[in-house]
Amino acid sequence: MRIRWARAGVRLLGGTALGALTAVADLAFVLVAAPLLPLRSPRFVTAGARWLTGVERRRLGLEDVGEYGDRRALAYLAVRWPVGLLGGGALFLLAYGAVTATGAVADWLSGGRPDGMAPTVPIVAYLTTVGVVLLFLDLAGLAAVVTLERRLGRRLLGPDDRELMRRRIAELATSRAGIVEAVDAERRRIERDLHDGLQQRLVALAMLLGRARRNGSDDLYRQAHDEAQRAVEELREVAWRVYPAALDELGLAEALATVAERSPVPVRLRCDLPVRPAPQVETAAYFTVREAVTNAAKHAGATLVDVAVTAPDTMVIVRITDDGTGGADPGGSGLTGLARRIAALDGRFTVTSPPGGPTVVEAVLPCA
Repeated sequence: MRIRWARAGVRLLGGTALGALTAVADLAFVLVAAPLLPLRSPRFVTAGARWLTGVERRRLGLEDVGEYGDRRALAYLAVRWPVGLLGGGALFLLAYGAVTATGAVADWLSGGRPDGMAPTVPIVAYLTTVGVVLLFLDLAGLAAVVTLERRLGRRLLGPDDRELMRRRIAELATSRAGIVEAVDAERRRIERDLHDGLQQRLVALAMLLGRARRNGSDDLYRQAHDEAQRAVEELREVAWRVYPAALDELGLAEALATVAERSPVPVRLRCDLPVRPAPQVETAAYFTVREAVTNAAKHAGATLVDVAVTAPDTMVIVRITDDGTGGADPGGSGLTGLARRIAALDGRFTVTSPPGGPTVVEAVLPCA
């Protein structure tokens, strides 16, 4: 912990010192480039603005702010240099205070004060208190400079409203296409279940009833009755996989308890939701748990599955952990469909499954 704090302090001081030096370069560049702005900016002006701005982005760790134009780079440099010089001033005061304090302590200890003043307790306490307060204010100022620089970078170099709107439209178009594909895949799966399972069973039932009618055999009627019961059970299974009625009637906790009861692998369930979320959020959470539990039982060889559903702040977090062999493929059809469903709700979906396990599936969904 101490080493981490020390490294953070060194990065803070080193970054601020470098920022003070680049602020001087930014100021010099702005003074040279400002008279040329009313005219068509020469190539060296735009190239210099982009280079200096790139240096500041790397220094502040803002490589994720995206693309920006030449005018915005020049505007950033014009606004940024006073903040950099302010940080340099705070560093100078810190260094000056450290040198002064070190010299004073050395003089008191050596008894070499030219005025012959003896160090009394009130004087030492007063100077120590003043020094600690000034040190705190100076460090707070350094931290404020770093925060202000990062905010300026994100505000002036980040995407504008038009770019944000364009990105949002592209994101919505992608999620819409994903939902259409997911719904189509689900429709095909339901059709396959009905055709390969229930339809074949009903055909067999019809044949048994026909034979029983021709032969009048009680044994065939009993077989037909058993076949009808199995068809009803299979129909219920298909309906449960499509959408569980308990989710609307009893809520997410009861629906997940049904998933745990049906699972061939023991499931430890914790559902802590102080307020019932929106129906679409409940549905996404339910299918996330069901798919993850099904995968853990069929493919991972798990012996225990932990399911936790919580709602800190304004988000619903669904986390499923199994002790299986790992190696789950996030690009599989089931997990891909879940990812698309959750993305359509502005949520996040992650799968962590190293070889050997454990597998962790997590969905973060907005409450409403």
